[in-house]
Amino acid sequence: MIDDETRYRAVDSRDARFDGVFFTAVTSTGIYCRPSCPAVTPKRANCTFYPTAAAAQGAGFRACRRCRPDSVPGSPEWNHRADLVGRAMRLIGDGVVDREGVAGLATRLGYSARQLQRQLTAELGAGPIALARAQRAQAARLLLQTTELPVTEVAFAAGFASVRQFNDTVREVYDRTPSGLRAEGQARGSRRPQRASPGSLSLRLAYRGPIDTEHLMDFLALRAVPGVEEVVPAGPKGVRSYRRTLRLPNGYAIAEVDGLGTGVPADRGWLDCRLWLTDLRDLTTAVHRLRALFDLDADPQTVAEQLGRDTALGPLVARRPGLRSPGHVDPHELAVRAVLGQQITVAAARTLAGRLAARYGTPLSGGTTSRPEAGGGPSGTLTVLFPSAEALATADPADLAMPVSRQNALRGLCGALSAGTVRLDPGVDREQAAGQLLGLRGIGPWTVGYLRMRALGDPDVFLPGDVGVRHGLQRLGLPGDPKAAALAALDWAPWRSYAVHQLWALTGEQTTVE
Repeated sequence: MIDDETRYRAVDSRDARFDGVFFTAVTSTGIYCRPSCPAVTPKRANCTFYPTAAAAQGAGFRACRRCRPDSVPGSPEWNHRADLVGRAMRLIGDGVVDREGVAGLATRLGYSARQLQRQLTAELGAGPIALARAQRAQAARLLLQTTELPVTEVAFAAGFASVRQFNDTVREVYDRTPSGLRAEGQARGSRRPQRASPGSLSLRLAYRGPIDTEHLMDFLALRAVPGVEEVVPAGPKGVRSYRRTLRLPNGYAIAEVDGLGTGVPADRGWLDCRLWLTDLRDLTTAVHRLRALFDLDADPQTVAEQLGRDTALGPLVARRPGLRSPGHVDPHELAVRAVLGQQITVAAARTLAGRLAARYGTPLSGGTTSRPEAGGGPSGTLTVLFPSAEALATADPADLAMPVSRQNALRGLCGALSAGTVRLDPGVDREQAAGQLLGLRGIGPWTVGYLRMRALGDPDVFLPGDVGVRHGLQRLGLPGDPKAAALAALDWAPWRSYAVHQLWALTGEQTTVE
C-alpha cells in the first residue's frame, strides 16, 4: 500500500512505474491523468488520487487528452491478488459484465450482486457497472481513432447497449462527441483509420518497465501448435511476430503481436498488435487475453528487486531484465496441452497437439489462409481453432497416441471442463481450482502447478519436479532434488513463477515427471 504523499512524489517525478496503479485527478482542471503525464505537475492541494479510471470518471473527472490515462497497462495488483476484488477485476477485464451482466459476474464469484457492489465500491471507488463502462469507453476510443467504422457500429462493437448510452459515455469521459473524438485523434497524428476488411484492427498493447520479448518469442515458438499458432522469423528490422487463432465468445480471431526489433529499447512501452475479428464485440476480450499471454500488466522492476537480491538468481535477473511469465489465451486449451505433455518433451507434446488440432479443431471459415495485401484475411499456416474440451472428451482412442492412463486422464479432464465441474476462468478461486484438478485421475502436482502459473496467472508457483528447473538449479550450484529445491525457493516468494522462467531460460528445457 502507498500513501498519498508517495503518490504525489511519483506524479512529480513522472514515474511511469505507477501508470495504471493509481490515477491523479486535478480539481482545478476537472481532468484525471496517469502519474507519468508530461503536463506541468499540479499543486498538491489540487490533487486527488483514485485507484481506478472508473472511480475518477464517477467523481466527474474527464480523461486527459495529452497522456490518455485510459490506455495505460492494468494494475499488476490484479495479477497476484486471489481475493474477491482481484478475481472480479480479472473477470471484468475479460468482458463478463458485458456478456452476462452484474448478476452473471456475481454468480461466477459466488457472491450476491449487492455484496459485490459494496466491496468493489469500498476498495476501488466504483462498482462493476462503472468499471465495465470505463473499459467500454476505452474500446470505443480505440475503434473511433483506428478504424473507419460508422459511429453506430462502434457503439455496439464496444459493448454499449444503445447509441444514446454510447454518446453520453464518450461525452462524459472524453468531453467530446464521438465524431469529435475521432477527428481529434486524426489531428494529433494518430495512425490513419484503416480501410481494411471488417474486423481488422491495429493497436498498441501497453506495458510497464522493460520487457524481454526474445524470451517470450522463444518460449512461444518452442510450444507453437501447428495450424493454431506460429512465430514468424525476424525480418530486416529484427522483429519476430507471434501469430495465433483465438476462440472468443462471439466468434473467433487471428492475432499477430510483434516483438521488439533490433535497437528498440526494452522500455519502449508498447507492442504492436494486429487483430482480425469475426465479431468486433470480442475486441475487449481478445485484448485482455493477449495481455495475459504476454504478461503485460506485470511490474518487472518489483520482481527484479526481490529476485535480484538472491545471490544465485541475481546474475540471471540482471542479464535478462524484463523477463515475463507468459499466461495463455485459453485455459481449457492449456489444460489439454499440459496433460498431453506429461512425461514427454515439449517438442513431442507440440507434435501430438498439432495432430489433434488437425483432426478435431474447428477449421477457419472464409479462406483465411490466403491474405491479399490490401485488406484481406490473415495468411500463414494458421488454419484451425484448437479443439474444444467437448470435442476431445469423445475423441477416438486411435487418435490419442499416448498411454491408456494418459488417454483416460485427458478424457476425464475434458469431461470435467465441459461439464463445468472444474473451472479455469479468470475469476476462479485458485486454491479451489487446484483442489478440483487434483481430484481428477492422472492430474498431479506438476500439471496443477503449471496451470496455476499460466492458465490462472499465479505469479508465485514453483515446479520442483520439473527437469528443466532441476537442471537450472544445479547449474547455479543449488540442490536439484524436489524437496530441497522447494525449500530454497521460499526466498523467491511471491514471484516464484518468474524464478521458474529464469531457470528455464538458463537451460532451454522444460519436461515433467508426472
